[in-house]
Amino acid sequence: MKRTLYRNLESMLLATVIATSASATLAQTPAKRSFNLPPSADLNYAINANQRGLPLNGTAILHWKTDKTTYSITTETRAMLLGKILEAKSEGTIDAFGLAPLTSTEKRYRKDPTTVTFNRDAKTISFSASDASYPIKGGEQDRNSVVWQLATIARSTPNKFKAGASIPLTVVGQKDADAWTFKVGKAEKIKTSTGDLNTVKVSRVIKDGGKDQKLDIWFAPSMEWYPARVRITEPEGDFIEQTLTKVDPV
Repeated sequence: MKRTLYRNLESMLLATVIATSASATLAQTPAKRSFNLPPSADLNYAINANQRGLPLNGTAILHWKTDKTTYSITTETRAMLLGKILEAKSEGTIDAFGLAPLTSTEKRYRKDPTTVTFNRDAKTISFSASDASYPIKGGEQDRNSVVWQLATIARSTPNKFKAGASIPLTVVGQKDADAWTFKVGKAEKIKTSTGDLNTVKVSRVIKDGGKDQKLDIWFAPSMEWYPARVRITEPEGDFIEQTLTKVDPV
């Protein structure tokens, strides 16, 4: 039972931005602009989750690195008793649309790694886990980079990153891609192990009656717009939440 619950926890971690339909209409290409990326840092998180009514805990460390022309995001997640359950990495460049992934890889607990390739020359996205293919129009994000793309947009256009604003993005999973819309919410104060933080909440828009997974992100403007909290909620109520515990500039 406990092993099954941890598998569910792993699946939710991996499904932060899972695409739901290969035939869905993808998001419109965003406008080109100059971008202001968050500075490089190592971010530590505490994880708590509820699976089938049982609480689960763990930790994650995320390495965000950029030299203003390239970026990399590396995440390692551990659960109590099982140890490492997820390794994920996104690497790419910076272009007129923001983060421009080249590869996105994930290694799940007891499973082979999967890779998404963004072929910028051929302008196509391909998958090791499926035969699907999608065109690159500009601005597409993988499931690891999308949170940091939102942070970059917030830092680059703070006058537009206000409550009520909508941000459409094409998000690429490990098998397909889909159109997502994020909505900027009101400022919220959250509690962390380092103290209370004033944050801006950004949420995935779910259609009325929709059964899609919900994604909420709390960004901390006073901390370079780093994601201070990320919460994934399934339609049946199961959730996983990771909250920032420490930031080390690099």
